[in-house]
Amino acid sequence: MKFYLVLLSMLMLNVSCAQMSSKPITEVSQNEINSVILVDVRTPAEYEAGHLENAENINWFDENFSERFEAIGKNETIYVYCKKGGRSFKAQQRLTALGYTKVVNLEGGYDAYAEKQ
Repeated sequence: MKFYLVLLSMLMLNVSCAQMSSKPITEVSQNEINSVILVDVRTPAEYEAGHLENAENINWFDENFSERFEAIGKNETIYVYCKKGGRSFKAQQRLTALGYTKVVNLEGGYDAYAEKQ
């Protein structure tokens, strides 16, 4: 029983150390975008139809999605977005599970951003 309590405590500590947060995409400034790693997780066709400046396209549906992040440090701040927020939320969860500590999901996605423009 003690083993399970220790295991549960360690798991909770690990999850609490990761900064999994979200922010409306419409509230992100250009200065903020320039200071983080910005990732568009939509398909290449969606990306080509329009994307945020300085965004790198890493398609959520690619089988090598996780591997594409290997060159990025685990403590770098990564902002992820998609069309509306669903894929980027899943991407945020996966990246956090892989040990990335500062992953921010941009709520509303590209559609909200384009609507504001």
